[in-house]
Amino acid sequence: MPTPKVFLLNGPNANLYGLDPSGTYGTESFPAIKARCEKRAASLGLDLDFRQSNTEGEIVTWIQEARGSAAGIVINAAGLTYTSVAILDALLAFNGPIIEAHMSNIWKREPFRHHSYVSKAATGVIAGLGASGYELALMAIADLIGAKPLSS
Repeated sequence: MPTPKVFLLNGPNANLYGLDPSGTYGTESFPAIKARCEKRAASLGLDLDFRQSNTEGEIVTWIQEARGSAAGIVINAAGLTYTSVAILDALLAFNGPIIEAHMSNIWKREPFRHHSYVSKAATGVIAGLGASGYELALMAIADLIGAKPLSS
């Protein structure tokens, strides 16, 4: 049985995690978060495709690509979470579990962040737990798709 592929998609400015002087997104760098997620995915028996783009259309294209190759999607659409009907439509066409993940608790932030277009398509949402939320999202996806963790 092939290792199930999971796309972990990050939106605009996620590549700047750890560099934000306000600390809203923590101090861990984006490359460190990626390495952490790759390690967790491997332990869960997942083939992780970790991507980041500052461009809405590229994220839509990746979601469409996932339709033919991924068992699940973890997505942090970042600022596009609150504005992108195009990302919502692409996610609605995906026939697998989708976990929406946010580094910060979007409901404790500005009111415009309290409405997520992504949530309409998401199986579940994890927010406010920093990079640990990404790992929890991968664990949830693995459970939802029945991935077989690597034995220790």
